[in-house]
Amino acid sequence: MLEEAMTAIAEDGLASLTMSALAERLGTSGGHILYYFGSKDLLLLAALRWSEEALTEERRQLLARRTTAPRRLDLFLRLYLPRGPRDPRWTLWIELWARIPSNEELRTAQAELDRGWQEDLEALLAQGVDRKHFAPTDVTARASELLALLDGLSTRVVLGEDPLGRDTRSALDAARAAAELLVPRLSPAS
Repeated sequence: MLEEAMTAIAEDGLASLTMSALAERLGTSGGHILYYFGSKDLLLLAALRWSEEALTEERRQLLARRTTAPRRLDLFLRLYLPRGPRDPRWTLWIELWARIPSNEELRTAQAELDRGWQEDLEALLAQGVDRKHFAPTDVTARASELLALLDGLSTRVVLGEDPLGRDTRSALDAARAAAELLVPRLSPAS
């Protein structure tokens, strides 16, 4: 149900999604969906949490890989960025961001979901600094800055609004360049 809700939200946006249209896609009733979720905002949140659970597992596997911190950082960037315009997962995030100024429950959930990405990136950067792959840095600040930059790049890719015509590949190149500026690598001889 949540996968179909995510697809429907990505296709048409939450504002134009009706419970009856979603129910028709699922072969159920709008009342049945409302019984479980209560509102479109809570349906959005459930779909986003479902999507993020899968990504959290992928992130954990990525961070546990036996490879260099720079390679793990590159894999983290790839995982974070959208897969292309109208990426369903990123469309959910954009819909959520639009609703959080007036919804404390959504704001709290957004902070919780963001915290997982932040903590994992901090751990990756700290390990890279400890192993002398990255220059010494304030990993909390660098992780926060890099995630903010990734959010901006991702939003432009998903909405197709980047005046430079960035696609996912060029967004990844930009993210790599930003990561190198924010968290420079140390040469093996350092």
